[in-house]
Amino acid sequence: MSSLQAPIPLHLSGVYRRHVGASMVRIWENVFDWEHLPWLHGSSFQSVDLEESGPWGWRIRLVNQPGDPAKPQILELRVDREAHRYTVTTLQGQGQGSEIRVQLSPRGAHDTDIEVSFFVPEARPERLAVIGARYIEVYTLLWDEDEAMMRERERALHASRTGSQQVRADPVRLGEEAAVRAALPVTVHYAGAPWRVVDLDGDLLAHATTCPHWLGPLDTAPARDGCITCPWHGYRFDVRTGASADGRALHLQKPPGVHVKNGAVWLGLPMDDAGTR
Repeated sequence: MSSLQAPIPLHLSGVYRRHVGASMVRIWENVFDWEHLPWLHGSSFQSVDLEESGPWGWRIRLVNQPGDPAKPQILELRVDREAHRYTVTTLQGQGQGSEIRVQLSPRGAHDTDIEVSFFVPEARPERLAVIGARYIEVYTLLWDEDEAMMRERERALHASRTGSQQVRADPVRLGEEAAVRAALPVTVHYAGAPWRVVDLDGDLLAHATTCPHWLGPLDTAPARDGCITCPWHGYRFDVRTGASADGRALHLQKPPGVHVKNGAVWLGLPMDDAGTR
């Protein structure tokens, strides 16, 4: 008798359709970006580790939220770019054998329709309905979060392309020191770019509000242990130096100095003018 088991038949449990305000370029970029899963989707996923990747897709070890790190799912993504579709298969763990099949339909420069079909190794109609409803609930949240990131990334890329011209860098007076400290952190525009001013162990510092990795937003990232963390991929940076705190070859854009002169806080005031408190 053969030891090989016949594959369990898959049945459609549900279909999720939506319009996404993002280009195919941004969507494919997002599909291949396994690294963002536990950061952008922190309420759904606990951790992820890459096993293998290439032009064909990727294979990852994923722990759901909540989940047991000792019992991860092994997921494999396979893409068919020409047909505008991809499939995610659960090779191991909860839902083993399930397939999530996604069809992409470009509608414009920044408009794409998606159709996500959920196939599971279950035949009972009542169970299929429950599983399908849960899948649709989860994928509505995931695509809400993905679309927000893709749109923000597109905006940031456009701003970086159109904002490269030199802008006059006049010093900015933020206000009296006591009032400024009470209001921190605050975001201020200087030399055509936004900077966030924070209090780090009593020192007033400014840092870039854009992550150099994918241009993720750092304007609301809390400073913990002297570092800020990008909410998209979890990349950490030292606020004082701007250097990567993860050993990556990345560095925040050099900020303007924050100085106190005659009791007022200034952003970008030359050192020669900043000596008097």
